[in-house]
Amino acid sequence: MSTRARRAPAGDGLFILGLIGRAGSGKTTVARALERDGAWVIEADALGHEVTDHDPEVRAALTAEYGAEVYGAEGRLDRPRVAARVFHDPAARARLDRLVHPRIIARIGEALDRLRAAGRQGVVVIEAALLPRWGLERGCDAVLAVTAPEPMRIERLMRRRNWSESEARARLAVQDDDRVHEAVAYVTIDNRGDPETLESRARDAVARLRAEHAAAPGA
Repeated sequence: MSTRARRAPAGDGLFILGLIGRAGSGKTTVARALERDGAWVIEADALGHEVTDHDPEVRAALTAEYGAEVYGAEGRLDRPRVAARVFHDPAARARLDRLVHPRIIARIGEALDRLRAAGRQGVVVIEAALLPRWGLERGCDAVLAVTAPEPMRIERLMRRRNWSESEARARLAVQDDDRVHEAVAYVTIDNRGDPETLESRARDAVARLRAEHAAAPGA
C-alpha cells in the first residue's frame, strides 16, 4: 500500500485522482479516457483560461501590464502574446502566477464542493501539472503521473500545438521535472507508445488505486 500523502477519509463517495505530467507527456489523453469511463475531470488549464478571460481583477491587471489590446474583440486573452513575454521574463511570469494561481486553486475547490453538493460519487480527476507545487496532492486519494522522454514531448508539442522547437523547450523549461512528479505519484506511467496503450495502462492503474483506497483503514 502506498505511503504517499492522501486526504483524510471523507466518506463522500469520491475518489479524487491527481493527474500530473509535463506538457506533451500524455496526461490529457489519460484524462479524456477516464472521462469517457465516467470520471469528472477538473482541468486546471481550462480554469486558468476562465480566470484570465473573465475575472475582473485579473483582466484589469493584465490590461495594465500588457495594454488594452491584450484582450481581443471577443474578450479573450491573447495568450501567445503573454506567453512570448512570460516564458522569457521570470519576473513577469512570477507576477502572472501570483495573480492567477490562487484563483485556479480556489476554483478547483469550488468544483469539488459542487460535486459533493450534487451527491456525485466515483472518480474525479484533477488534471494539473502544478498540483505538487500547489500542495494539492494532500487533498487527493491518489496521484497518477505520466512521463515521456523529452525529445518525444518536444516532437508532440511541435506537432499538436504548432509550436517551434524553441517555444516547446521554453515551456518545458519552466515546468517541474519528472522527479518532482514521481516523488508524489502513487503510480508513474512512461508514455513511449501509442495512445491506446497509454489509455489501457492508465485504466489498469486507476482500478488498482481505487482498490487500494477502498482497502485503506477508514475509507
